[in-house]
Amino acid sequence: MRSFSPPLLVYMTALSTLSSNPNIYVHENTPRPSTHTLSLLPTSPPLPSLSLGTTTALPPTPRTFAENRAFHAILSTVLRRHARADPFARSQAAALASPGGLSLGSPTWQDSAGGASAQGGAGGAGVGGWIHVSDLRNPPDWGRVAWPEDILGSLEVDANGRFVGQDGNWQESGTYRVCTNEGILGLSPFLVEKLVEHLKMLDAQERAKA
Repeated sequence: MRSFSPPLLVYMTALSTLSSNPNIYVHENTPRPSTHTLSLLPTSPPLPSLSLGTTTALPPTPRTFAENRAFHAILSTVLRRHARADPFARSQAAALASPGGLSLGSPTWQDSAGGASAQGGAGGAGVGGWIHVSDLRNPPDWGRVAWPEDILGSLEVDANGRFVGQDGNWQESGTYRVCTNEGILGLSPFLVEKLVEHLKMLDAQERAKA
């Protein structure tokens, strides 16, 4: 008589994401179950060197979140390479060179003149200037510049609305914080895609060395 073998059951733990940002995966730390590693990659276990950081509570807050400082360098590399190609940045560059200055653009991306160009002032139409690349978690009021903790960096634009240099003369702000009271890492879809691509490449390189 042929014996019956029950089907093999494979139990998998579902990997969750932050409710406020579905691009960020929450990995439970086995040695410290009260601490979670936050990463843009679903690969488990995550590499701490490529993570955003760790948090002792969800959702993360500045008090519970510990940043991975190495992530800033990774983020800056991606922004230097790709920020000028972001649709938001391109629209703001065009608005800066338009007759009305930045008054035509989104309040999320502003120029370094502190709103003056939006009124046709210094750094406005036909002159060129700088636009700030800002986190989308806390868009500033119309005509205002984002808070320093939300500004990722700046790009230089010429009088014709074109970015200066090969990388738009990208300048990192030095004031950006991954997690604030307003949320955590809110990039545009375009920049998220580029950042994830870069992290996947670094992840594959690191795991190949192991």
